Amino acid sequence: MSYMDRIRACAQSQPSRYVPFIVGDAQIGRLTRDLAPRLKAFSDTFTVTDQAVTLAEKFQSYGARTAAMANVLGELKAEGLVPGWRHEAYPAGLSFTAPALFELERAAAPLFGIKGYGVHLNGYVRDGKQTRLWIGKRSMSKPTGPGKLDQIVAGGQPVGMSLKANLIKECAEEAAIPLQRAEHAVSVGTVSYTTSRHEGFRNDTLFNFDLELPPTFTPANTDGEVDDFFLWPIDKVCEMIQETDHFKFNSALVVIDFLVRHGHIEADHPDYADIVAGLHRT
Repeated sequence: MSYMDRIRACAQSQPSRYVPFIVGDAQIGRLTRDLAPRLKAFSDTFTVTDQAVTLAEKFQSYGARTAAMANVLGELKAEGLVPGWRHEAYPAGLSFTAPALFELERAAAPLFGIKGYGVHLNGYVRDGKQTRLWIGKRSMSKPTGPGKLDQIVAGGQPVGMSLKANLIKECAEEAAIPLQRAEHAVSVGTVSYTTSRHEGFRNDTLFNFDLELPPTFTPANTDGEVDDFFLWPIDKVCEMIQETDHFKFNSALVVIDFLVRHGHIEADHPDYADIVAGLHRT
């Protein structure tokens, strides 16, 4: 195994499996050819052809589109087609900065191939010349990646909240990081990927933050989403990324990005250019 194996795991998109999902004159997602025929039953909401699924033109406003999608998703949920329902509203649009066209339940975003966003925090400790990284182990009750390794703090980006405000909220919920300390988290860039997974098409951008924590700090989960925390030296983190698949698929990319930025994967590494490029796929 290698760093590139982790990157390839987030680059397994298969375009022939999907048809575009169109709202107005824009493609904002894609869904599987298996799901598309099921949507023909909602003929008042979608036009379904072999080439695309299009939201009906009569839904012109944010609210009308949101309501129409909610009705459909309620029925699909009842059929077991939207597992892991979170009761979290996600924006649906062309990009992070473009006005959202509607909102939908977070768990359904991959089902329709909607662009997703999240915040991830690398919490690290300097101990002399050594750097150690806090790693979280996800709860077995999580719908995605149960029991997998993750950042100390990570979460999806909901409707109506800034990235920094969301990060601070997640810091309190997932690791009991005080507000006064969480506010010092530094925005350090993004990773992005497109990949086919069992929940649908993932087209995600993760906004990454670094936060140096004191050696005396110990995280404590408050929302039941993290089962344990580990403070590992970088050598062990590198080993776990390269030699196992214990990290959640996208969290591995965030760790690799940290290793590159902090010089733990150096420019002379034979895969360096491919690693850096692989962290930013769209």
